[in-house]
Amino acid sequence: MIVAAFPSPRLALSFRLAMFYAAVFLVVGVLMPFWPLWLKETRGMSAEEIGLLLGAGLWMKVLANPFFAHFADRRPEKRRLLATLALGALAGFSLFHWAQGFWQLLGVTLITFSMFTALMPLGENLTMITSYAHKLDYGRIRLWGSLTFVLASAGGGMVLVELPVAAVLWLVLGGVALTFFAALQLPDPETTGIGGESQAPEAPLRRILREPMFLIFLAAAGLIQASHSAYYGFATLFWREAGFADDVIGGLWAIGVMAEVLLFAFSGAIMARVTPTTLLVIAAAAGVLRWCVIGATTSPFVLFPIQTLHALTFGATHLAAMHFISRATPPGCSATAQGLYSSTAMGGLLGLGVILSGRIFEATGGGAFLVMAGLSLAGGACAWLLRRRWRGAALTAPP
Repeated sequence: MIVAAFPSPRLALSFRLAMFYAAVFLVVGVLMPFWPLWLKETRGMSAEEIGLLLGAGLWMKVLANPFFAHFADRRPEKRRLLATLALGALAGFSLFHWAQGFWQLLGVTLITFSMFTALMPLGENLTMITSYAHKLDYGRIRLWGSLTFVLASAGGGMVLVELPVAAVLWLVLGGVALTFFAALQLPDPETTGIGGESQAPEAPLRRILREPMFLIFLAAAGLIQASHSAYYGFATLFWREAGFADDVIGGLWAIGVMAEVLLFAFSGAIMARVTPTTLLVIAAAAGVLRWCVIGATTSPFVLFPIQTLHALTFGATHLAAMHFISRATPPGCSATAQGLYSSTAMGGLLGLGVILSGRIFEATGGGAFLVMAGLSLAGGACAWLLRRRWRGAALTAPP
């Protein structure tokens, strides 16, 4: 047993949760930089078709994540649900081996990503419940996912120097298999005594959607996260067209996440001094600067340092979102709130952004990143409004 290998139950819980993050981000670290390349070079997809496929995968969060989150809020067996979704995602990614043409790829994308994208919000919810119940440091658990992302993106670039782009799919399949194993090792609230949640209200989704400040939060976090859509979908292609080697591109992705790791390592001290809403405002300001610079230059001497702003544009946004949800969500609604954040910020808005970015990138290249700066500015305006209205207490709309 994993628990027996550690001197304390708290350390064992942290390790089991960290192992899940590491496995999921092994997959994400390959998908984000290299899946567009796989679609282009092994399946012949255009930039617009790639944008539609990536956007469709993200849009599945809008449908799937609230459904699975609502299910999780009403049942304590989160581990079983996570393992089932991981196994389904493994079967789905296997189908890409035979999928040819846009419509086949779209069908497999919809099936596969409906399951894979649900893993993270449910895992985050389980981690936050466990962290608050056992006084664990969420940031230091989450950083292992970011570290694995670094290894996967940098390592993937080095692998593709030696192997054809077709190897991307096999790397993804290996990562999803590890995710299934890690899900089986997760703690379960029903069997480990993890508390922090009262009985789910009869309609947690309806209750959460009646909270105006939660909707403002979704708009703020969603717009800031959506400002990454050109980066996630087309940065690799943009830099490749600029003449960068794959290992340099992997390094650009990796350095951003290394900065994110440092943020998560000190997240406990940061959140003791800065409110989630203030962190959102800072993240939005960093986004305006980051996307303007990436859109304006392809100099590696500028790009490598500017990539460290990923710690703020993504890391600070995500950290603020996790703590806002934990502090502001009514009792029994945390998985539903997590699912809504994931489906909106990391799903619908991001998916729409990727689709639009595909068209803008095909027409203007780096101009797509300047549009992203505008999204980040709009998210900052929503974050400023939330900062003025939310006082740090749990939201109290009647059920």
